[in-house]
Amino acid sequence: MKQRVKNKRGIKINSRLIISSVLVLLQIFLIFAIVYNLSRNYVLIYSFSEVIGIITVIYIVNRRGNPASKIAWIVFILVFPIFGVSLFLLWGGGRVLPHIKKKMFKCESHYLPYLNFDENVVKRLKYDDYLHSRQADYLTHESGYPIYDGTSVEYLSPGEKFFPRFTEELKRAQKYIFIQFFIIAEGKMWDEVYEILKEKAKQGIEVKVMFDDFGSITRQHKGFIKKLQNDNIEVAAFNKIGPIMNLFMNNRDHRKIVVIDGKVAVTGGLNIADEYINEFERFGYWLDNAIILKGKAVKSFLAMFCSTWEFTTGKVIDIKSHISSETAITDGYVLPYCDGPLTDKNPAEGIYMQILNTAQKYVYITTPYLIIDSTMITVLRIAAKSGIEVKIITPHIPDKWYVHPVTQYSYLELLEAGVRIYEYTPGFIHSKTFISDDRVATVGTVNMDYRSFIMHFECGVWMSNGETVKAIKEDFKSILEQSNEITLKQWKKEPWYRRLKRAILHLFSPLM
Repeated sequence: MKQRVKNKRGIKINSRLIISSVLVLLQIFLIFAIVYNLSRNYVLIYSFSEVIGIITVIYIVNRRGNPASKIAWIVFILVFPIFGVSLFLLWGGGRVLPHIKKKMFKCESHYLPYLNFDENVVKRLKYDDYLHSRQADYLTHESGYPIYDGTSVEYLSPGEKFFPRFTEELKRAQKYIFIQFFIIAEGKMWDEVYEILKEKAKQGIEVKVMFDDFGSITRQHKGFIKKLQNDNIEVAAFNKIGPIMNLFMNNRDHRKIVVIDGKVAVTGGLNIADEYINEFERFGYWLDNAIILKGKAVKSFLAMFCSTWEFTTGKVIDIKSHISSETAITDGYVLPYCDGPLTDKNPAEGIYMQILNTAQKYVYITTPYLIIDSTMITVLRIAAKSGIEVKIITPHIPDKWYVHPVTQYSYLELLEAGVRIYEYTPGFIHSKTFISDDRVATVGTVNMDYRSFIMHFECGVWMSNGETVKAIKEDFKSILEQSNEITLKQWKKEPWYRRLKRAILHLFSPLM
């Protein structure tokens, strides 16, 4: 393996981010200062703030939602009534305002009708594997995307294995390339992709690039967008960071989607940044994965991209002219799905629970974060207590000092139920994978945390009965060999101050 170099490349000072952050913090401070002074000097206003706080707490207790999230907000509001209420109204709901929902639903309505819901495929899956067909039924019902046959799936891990295959597919493009990532960071990985895109654009091939503004803002130099536009590459930044606080600021586009000619689609945990291919070291060895789809299911990712592109730019894409009729040889079924803060359905979290509930022998999980609520903990515990072999791999080297203790907070309860937990010792595992019974698996962008389940726009692929599932299982086994098992006996000996740290940080886990 090539030698990896430790450095601090990747973080760039961005004046727009600094100015926006300072102004937002000033607005938060101003709200706090006004409320504090008014409540100190006016008994009536203080009493009013207490009443508003209590009313908000009653609303939080009675609304649908995550109990842990409710507790965090209740504590915050009771300590700082008006200030806490203000922040809850801005960021606590986890959902978006009606006019934004309406806009996104309108965008989706332009593309979803072009997806084919083939009842024959549904019937065949039920005949082949009735037990797991329930998962596909659930995903189709909750996310609105159909199940396909005629789709090949290639699983690639780690990033160094994926990247040459990715560039190979980009070079084959003849009509268009659509790219959507949470992070597009300047560096070796992007430079290689950019050279291909620039050459393709010169050939008259349609190239569209979209990234999340928050995810990418510190990873790009000034003029990044303008440079691409000068090369005839269309560019869009999702939910641009600005100096004014707003409800939508906390909802990010965490999806990773690439569509090429309607024939090839890519998704997974990888972003376009050098740490993902271990070109440099950030948190030890960075382990991630991706999948390449070919065939019928590609059009679902095309619809996802088109919807987000129109939402971001206001420009409608003629999806009909971008759909390919090509199929691929496959031995299984594929169902791409997406999730987001527009509804309360949460199919991404739901499919994880469905896999756990349906398992007969085992469920293997990789996730960079294990920040889960009591419901998910209960489902994991029940599976383990039912004799299902549940194994979870999380990172040993964290990417955020304050997040990893919250991931570890659930260890004790899970270990006591028989869940086996491992930490990937070489570094940071960023793969988001579920595998069960050699029959079903998911690969995608969905972390096991509140942000992925509630706040972010996410996507993934559920697959059944394919050889790819076995390949994912073999990869899990190889990762397991490089991981250290956390035992119950060991974890009970953890120092009290670490347990206290985890308990305090866990209280605010839904706010992270």
